Amino acid sequence: MGDEHTSRLARLADLVAARDADALLVTRLVNVRYLTGLDSSNAALLVRASGPAVLATDARYAGMTGDIGLETIVERRAAEALVTLAADARTPRLGFEPHALTVEKHAELAALDAGIAFVPLGHTVEELRYVKDEGEIALIAHACALTDQAFERVLPLLRPGITERDVAIDLERHMIDLGADGIAFPSIVASGPNGAVPHHHPGARPLAAGDLVTMDFGAMYRGYNADMTRTVAIGEPAAWQREVYELVRRAQAAAVRAAVPGAETSDVDAAARDLINEAGHGDDFPHGLGHGIGLEVHEAPLLGYDKTGKLMDRVPVTAEPGVYLAGRGGVRIEDTLVARDAGPEVLTQTTKDLLVL
Repeated sequence: MGDEHTSRLARLADLVAARDADALLVTRLVNVRYLTGLDSSNAALLVRASGPAVLATDARYAGMTGDIGLETIVERRAAEALVTLAADARTPRLGFEPHALTVEKHAELAALDAGIAFVPLGHTVEELRYVKDEGEIALIAHACALTDQAFERVLPLLRPGITERDVAIDLERHMIDLGADGIAFPSIVASGPNGAVPHHHPGARPLAAGDLVTMDFGAMYRGYNADMTRTVAIGEPAAWQREVYELVRRAQAAAVRAAVPGAETSDVDAAARDLINEAGHGDDFPHGLGHGIGLEVHEAPLLGYDKTGKLMDRVPVTAEPGVYLAGRGGVRIEDTLVARDAGPEVLTQTTKDLLVL
């Protein structure tokens, strides 16, 4: 277990104590990974307000826990094993993650009759994950660099006749070939009128001259994700396509400038949305501006007109405004960036000028 994990566990223990619990049962797997480094499909973690944390996982992952440095219980029913341990150690108030523990699993744990009061502690671990350390930012930046490189490699393939699905496959193959551990999410490739659907699934439609093509994709590296969208033109674009593209480009640039520590998330959204509204396309921008990114592609904070909260130094987010015109096509431009006291740091470096292929 690295120093960063030791620090995270210590800070979490302080939060648990401040919230009047004796320990926290962490069952959300991404949070177990954040706190220990263990990437598994079955694990739980007991974090005491006072005393060492205990990890539980099954035999498939026992060989991966040696370097973590925590007491480890090898048991397939990981959460149950930790609740029993907490009861034996006289832990009367046990916090849990209510957003991660199903009603069924909660009932099963309560049925152990361990003399424990289960206390919901909300998104406690996610609060720690909100602000990233420099090591995490470096991993996100590397994932973004792989994403940029994959886009550069696929550009020569974008020509009339190649299908959306083929482009998506090529993007994902290049990310893996460049060193990504995987893809952050299934890639979106939306050409021509399909570009009016923000989350279009790439299909058999071939790219054609006159199309705008929107590509939304990202690499994953050591668990951390990138997210980038670029829209390109196949052949000389029509006047309306250039007009919409320039509007989205200006809106996206305004949002990036607004993404500074202390900014209200709704104000960052408004920086882009107001420009799009003023151009008469308010109804054509139906989604929020962006989201936090890290071990998950979508995590806190959410940036939208109806969202609350403030950015802080070292919070990575996306800025991805779009305009979608039914039956005609659409434009979306997205960067992954980090709010910094010195100004926003944009991690995805691919040009946002309109590329005409």
